Amino acid sequence: MIRVVLPAHLRTLAHVGEEVTVDVQGEATQRAIIDALEAHYPVLRGTIRDYATHKRRPYLRFFACEEDLSHEPPDAPLPDPVATGDEPFRVIGAMAGG
Repeated sequence: MIRVVLPAHLRTLAHVGEEVTVDVQGEATQRAIIDALEAHYPVLRGTIRDYATHKRRPYLRFFACEEDLSHEPPDAPLPDPVATGDEPFRVIGAMAGG
């Protein structure tokens, strides 16, 4: 099971706590985790990545093991501690402004 930490606005939308778990078939990748999240919580479809392009939405970042994975390819393997459930995959709401 993969642990996923969601930002407050997505937790509210999905009616879940801070951390959820998803079962990923095959290798643990960003794409596999988002696919599993959207399958288990259909209300999240289109909130983390674009419906058509499947690219990460602006102002959302992906972190794991204290590393920013936001610009990594979506099919790149995630660190082993994420795949084993020791560390969570974090979806972080970013801010902009001045």
